[in-house]
Amino acid sequence: MNTLQVGDTLPVFSVEDQYGNTIKHTDYANQKLVVFFYPKANTPGCTLEACDLRDHYAKLQAAGYALLGVSADSIKRQKSFSDKFNFPFPLLADEDKGVIEAFGVWGLKKFQGKEYDGIHRKTFLFNEEGVCTRVIDKVKTKAHAAQILEV
Repeated sequence: MNTLQVGDTLPVFSVEDQYGNTIKHTDYANQKLVVFFYPKANTPGCTLEACDLRDHYAKLQAAGYALLGVSADSIKRQKSFSDKFNFPFPLLADEDKGVIEAFGVWGLKKFQGKEYDGIHRKTFLFNEEGVCTRVIDKVKTKAHAAQILEV
């Protein structure tokens, strides 16, 4: 797994969100961006994380951040997740894993003694020039907005 690092630029991407809108990397030119990756919509940890970001969305916006959530779920599943919890930010339906692989978050995982390939829960912060300024490897699902906002 070759994960994006601090100093790397925002990868080129074009993928649909939960409503079928095409979202491109260029949509976020000249603004700060948070891209958070989660394993699967509507699962306990992913729900806690996304709801924490939703609950602190105004603070994140006040700090100048736009948000994008990404998983390999279908548009239908992302829409169901977003509608159920009323998320104010796009959730990318990266079924072909183009964005996931560009950020280097797909790889071997271990859970209850089993190994499998999957999405690693990571978050990337970008400045207005599209340069990665921070990578959060150990996401606190219940306090993720606070992690993002800490200086």
